[in-house]
Amino acid sequence: MAIDEVDYIWKDGEIVPWAEATTHVLSHSLHYGSGVFEGIRCYQNPDNDKSFVFRLRDHMERLHRSCKIALIDLPYTVDELCDATIEIIRKNNLKACYIRPLVYRGYGVMGVDPTGAPTDVIIAVWPWGTYLGGDALENGVAVGISSWRQRSNNAIPPAVKSTASYMNSILAKLEAKQHGYVEAIMLNEQGLVCEGTGENLFIVRDGVLSTPPLSDGLLEGLTRDTILCLADDLEIPAVEESLTRSDLYIADEVFMTGSAAELTPIGSVDGREVGKPGEITRALQERFFDVVYGNIEEYADWLTEV
Repeated sequence: MAIDEVDYIWKDGEIVPWAEATTHVLSHSLHYGSGVFEGIRCYQNPDNDKSFVFRLRDHMERLHRSCKIALIDLPYTVDELCDATIEIIRKNNLKACYIRPLVYRGYGVMGVDPTGAPTDVIIAVWPWGTYLGGDALENGVAVGISSWRQRSNNAIPPAVKSTASYMNSILAKLEAKQHGYVEAIMLNEQGLVCEGTGENLFIVRDGVLSTPPLSDGLLEGLTRDTILCLADDLEIPAVEESLTRSDLYIADEVFMTGSAAELTPIGSVDGREVGKPGEITRALQERFFDVVYGNIEEYADWLTEV
């Protein structure tokens, strides 16, 4: 999806014009993928025009955890990153937007060893609509099982949201598009269902909500965690269990979750029809948007007002 440019980007503690937020072509992360990032959304309540960033602190804490795993020295605290996010949203006069914090190793050294490379940090914001298509949230999308396997726990740790990890996702995404699908689902090295190219996965069968456990090699998604909390609210039985591709084929409902994808229903898997979004998918989707719009008081701690 094309980026809708705005006026400013936060870079290394300063607000700079969008076009001036540049990086040298010999920056370490450009050559070796040695960066980590987050994807966050800011929502505008359609009833009162208030704007909220959803689970901002949780995202910035995960960014710090990614840096710890990747041995990147992040020179800003969680509080400083949260404050900078609100500052750059306000500076750009945005009511709703996508937020991309990125920590990367900059210019100064070359070679696999990053020692001595400076750490650069940016926070960019821009308007971004439905990630998987204009009617995806309403009608669902067609997905296919990728021939590309997700990286194993001891290759690139799934707990680190790294730029390098997403080469795998790019290959799977392009393959899916070549086959006429909107999105791909990747299996892990054991052949179990793992995740999409940028989303966690849920199925419903006989009224029970299931999602793969973190031990199967998936990112510890914050939207995934949100859905498990909301399922408990709605008294929907939910379990974390390993899933096979056959479980996807015979599921009553299937959907993906992520900060970009939000809660996107899946209409078919490998040409096997799942159908229109089901009752549980719809209930969770409605509850999710009530939460992010600030309509449910018990989840106010998840929201940072702009």
